[in-house]
Formats: sequence, structure tokens, C-alpha cells
Amino acid sequence: MCSKAFYRSILFFYRLLLRRLRFSHGTNLKLQKCPSLNCLGTTGATHDLVFDLEGGLLRSTSTTFPYFMLVALEAGSFLRGLFLLLLYPLICCLSHDSGQSLMTMVAFCGLRVKGFRLGRAVLPKHFLEDVGLEAFEVLGKFKTRICFSGMPRVMVEEFLKEYLGVEVVIGREIRIFGGYFTGLMEEVKREVELHAKQSQKNGVVGLGGLGGLQAHSSHDIFSICKEVYMASEADKRKWQPLPKSRYPKPLIFHDGRIALRPTPSKSLFIFLWLPLSVPLSIIRAVAFLLLPRYLYIPVLASLGMVSRKIIKNPQQNEHTCTDTDMTRQEIDNDNRSKGQIYVCNHRTLFDPLYVSGVVRRHVSATTYSISRVSEILSPIKTIRLTRNKEIDRKKMEDLLNEGDIVVCPEGTTCREPYLLRFSPLFAELNRPLIPVALTSHVSMFYGTTASGKKYLDPVYFAMNPWPCYTAEFLDKVDASKGDNLEKQWNSPYEVANYVQSKIGEALGYECTTLTRRDKYLMLADNEGIVEASPKREKQ
Repeated sequence: MCSKAFYRSILFFYRLLLRRLRFSHGTNLKLQKCPSLNCLGTTGATHDLVFDLEGGLLRSTSTTFPYFMLVALEAGSFLRGLFLLLLYPLICCLSHDSGQSLMTMVAFCGLRVKGFRLGRAVLPKHFLEDVGLEAFEVLGKFKTRICFSGMPRVMVEEFLKEYLGVEVVIGREIRIFGGYFTGLMEEVKREVELHAKQSQKNGVVGLGGLGGLQAHSSHDIFSICKEVYMASEADKRKWQPLPKSRYPKPLIFHDGRIALRPTPSKSLFIFLWLPLSVPLSIIRAVAFLLLPRYLYIPVLASLGMVSRKIIKNPQQNEHTCTDTDMTRQEIDNDNRSKGQIYVCNHRTLFDPLYVSGVVRRHVSATTYSISRVSEILSPIKTIRLTRNKEIDRKKMEDLLNEGDIVVCPEGTTCREPYLLRFSPLFAELNRPLIPVALTSHVSMFYGTTASGKKYLDPVYFAMNPWPCYTAEFLDKVDASKGDNLEKQWNSPYEVANYVQSKIGEALGYECTTLTRRDKYLMLADNEGIVEASPKREKQ
């Protein structure tokens, strides 16, 4: 009896799979009227393009699971993400449309509508990395582009309009109750029919994929297309990723904690790593807090936090070394000069700690808007700048009389290869400036956030399996004279721009005039100002 029931279940799934495959082949024969992508662009000036996001633009050939996992983890919690991962086998057994609805329910149910910014701040980065170059080139040949998506509109609309310039986005809406997402999706048939009638006047060509076509009801508008190219999974595997240099709009700012694309296998790795990462991050934090600065970097290296120091000497060629390569004479010579300013680009809260560790001397750090917890736990002295020029200058001069300081004139972090505008306050102090080009690499979690809980920034950075830091010390700059000792600086702005350009040149980063305010207005709908409590600064 048991064997009969088992074989019946196998036969049932076989018939179901065969039925779906027949449907796929039938759809392919009916709609594949255009033999290649290149032929679609020949009528771009006079026709509208209707394309399917999942099937006709993204290179992914299986599922939209990673994007819903990002919503579950970033807007929800690790528990919600774990629940979604556990349901993945069931999602694979369901039809495309049913699986999409189930993922939407798990990822969105109970989230506040007002605070949902993932469609603008987090998801565009991951969508852009998944765009196929061949499909993107077709999009650029059409004046009017209409996009369909089986994913909720709130996930895709900002990306399509802001980064790809799509004129019309048709996606399913999530029902809202009391200011919260319910997770239930509404149909879009009426909207499809409306745009189909409007586009029929100009002539329509279509770009889709077999998987995407099953995900939502785009049959109506594809049926009026004069030409349709349906990309198969084999075609999409040959597509090249869209290079960052070809992005219609540069991706400078993005938010979120997850640094990788959470496919099912990588999501499983995240949850397997979490029980190990929390105690490891605590051990790393204790090493930062309790060990002397000449010792914690070697100890952290043994715990997986790799660091590298590069020194650029005007009399010698550039060379690479670790902290232990510095001779005692070099350290003593450095210690004789007090009141230097280490000017760094800003990567994470660990920037001044790494600078202090690799130069093996006590430094103080200036901060703008970090959490009170981070200030209390900092093993080095920190002062919070007030954005009042005179008060901040006086604070920095007092610190320079005691020793060296580390400043990050960008005022906020930037994850991409861009440098924000350097505030010129450090250049007004007429002290020796040492530009430091910093890079950090993480594989799983970002140690920065614009809209999340900032006191968790160092925790997330330390939770990475192999976080890496590189500090490149550039030639010293005299803020009172020019680079050739004959030219005089006309203003502190010239000094700040010069230091920014030198750091950008060393890192291969592009210099911009964007500020902290620009970043926070885009990612968090505020100006990035954290009111400080009237407490004594950390000594």
C-alpha cells in the first residue's frame, strides 16, 4: 500500500511538470516572432517597447527569491528571512504566480507603508547588477518604454524610473490596511488593457521571457505586438552583466545591511554563519577595546580581520608592508612630530582605529553624527563636531595641542568608488596634513547604514567572515604652501579639493561635490543630523 501511494505521488508530480513544460513550449511557439534582440531596435523611433522585467531584462533565469529575501531581511528581521528560506522548497513546487504571491505575503505582511524605502535605497543596486547588457541596449533604442513586472510595484518602480528612465511601470499593488502592508496582491488587468489600447496607436514591439510571462498576466498586451522576442533561459545565460560605466544614472548611494545577493544557497550560508558570527564579533570588539594599539591589529588579523598598510614616501618608491615592517626608528621619528592631521576618506566607524593602530600612536577622532553607544565604546578619544565653524575649529585646535587627530571631511560614508565633497575646516588649521586613502571590503554585511540603527554598525562589520582594511599613507601636504613650496593656496577650499583629488587618484575613485545632506535626503528622507545630548564628550 505504501509503495502504491508513493508511486502515485511521483506520477502526479510528473504529470504536473509535463503539463507546465507543454505550456511553456506552446507559449514559445506562439510568441517568438522576432528571431533576435537586434531586430527589435530597427523600429525604435516609431514604436513603443513593452518589456517584461523578470523575463526580458534581468539575467536571472530561475526566480525572484533574492529580491523578496532582501525585503524580508532589510525591512523585516532575520526571523522573517529564515521563515522565507524554509518555505523555499514549497515555493519551488508551486506555480510561478502562486510562488510569487506566497513570497510577497511572507516578505511584506505587517510592514509599515510609511517607512518602506527599499525600492529606492536598497533594491536598485541589486537590480542593476542583474541587468543584461544585451537587453539594456535594446531599451535605449526606444523612445517610450512600458515595463511589466510580476513583483509588487513598490519594489520595482523607483529602480525602473530613476535608473532606467522607463516611462510606464505596470506592477501588482499590495493591499494596505491601517498603514501596513497586508501581503495580498491585486490584479492589474484593467491597467494592462488601458495601456494596450493607448500603445496600439503607435505600434508596439515586445521583449519578454518564458519565465516572466508565466508570472503575471501580460498576454493581452503582448498579443498586440507586431514583433516579440521571447528570451529563453539559454539566451539569458549568454547575456553579459551591465557594466557600471554604462549605468544611465551613477549608483553613488545605497543602503541596507546585506552586501551579497541573497540567493537560496547564499541565504542558507548567512543563517548558518550567524550563530558563529555573533560571538566572533564580540571577541573582535573586546580586542579593539582592551588591547593596546600596537597589539590589537596583529590579534585581529589572527581573528580574520585583515589589514594592510601602504606607505608612499617622496624619496622612495611606493612599497607595501604590515605594521611589523615599520622599524623602531620610523616610529620614533613619527612620534617627535605632534599635531598632525590624518585626512581620510570615510568607509566605516573603524577608520580612526585602524589609522591609530597602523601608526602605533595615540590619535583623537572627530565625529559628526554617530550614536552615543559608539562614542562610549570607542577606545580612542572622540569629539562631536557641532557644525558651528568657530566652535569646531577651537575644539580641533585644542586636540592638536595634545597630539594628532583623524578627520573624515566627507562627513559620512560612501560604499561606491566615489568621494563626497571635503569640508575645508581641516585646511584652516595650518597644520601638516597626511592624506590617508582607505578601502574596506566586506563579503556579507555592510558596517554602515543611513536609515537603520547606527549603534549596530561596528557589530555588523565585525560579523563578516573576512573583513579587510587597506590604509595608504600619501605624501604630506603643507596647508600653508603649495605643493612645490612656491605656490600659495588661495583658500582652504583649494587645499580640501587638492587632498580630495590625491586620495581619489590613489584609490581610483571619482571626486564629486555631493554632501552628507544629499545622501540622507535620498536614502532616509532627512538631512542626516543626530541631535547630541548635552553630555560630556568622551575623554
